[in-house]
Amino acid sequence: MDLSIFHPKVVHFAVALLLTYSLLEIIGVLFNNAFFQKTALLILLLGVLGAFAAVTTGREAEDAFDYFNSSSSDTMESHETFANITFWFFLIVLLFRGTLMVNVKLRDYFYKIRYVFLILAIIGAFFVFQTGQYGGELVYTHGIGTKIKIQQMENKIKSEQPADTEKNEEKENEK
Repeated sequence: MDLSIFHPKVVHFAVALLLTYSLLEIIGVLFNNAFFQKTALLILLLGVLGAFAAVTTGREAEDAFDYFNSSSSDTMESHETFANITFWFFLIVLLFRGTLMVNVKLRDYFYKIRYVFLILAIIGAFFVFQTGQYGGELVYTHGIGTKIKIQQMENKIKSEQPADTEKNEEKENEK
């Protein structure tokens, strides 16, 4: 099944959830509010799941678009790099933070290092922003994923197919 068609839809959930997590984490830490801190953990879990779906569908979307030039290829590599950094960064934060919140013995330790999570939330929001910046550039500057670019790719494929068929026929006739 081609999951690439879901990338534009899935990615926005990941962005919204991870940025919401960052906001809730910052509010929870600055105002020492347990409700925001617990809600932040739940939103982070959902955001990491969304980021996994976005990265998975993004890999398939990249494979679906072979019609790159060097500029869009560089942008694609940057987008992919930041997407992977973002996913792994938030997954590690989730595992670390989840362990501190779930383990009763370590829960008090969270209070002592809560400002670390505030900094991590800000860094994570930066990664989300960078990933989105490159993704937006792919769509709005290079047209990747747009109907006109898909049509260009289909036309290129169609124009190459008869040439391949003729070459195969020539090789068979030479034999």
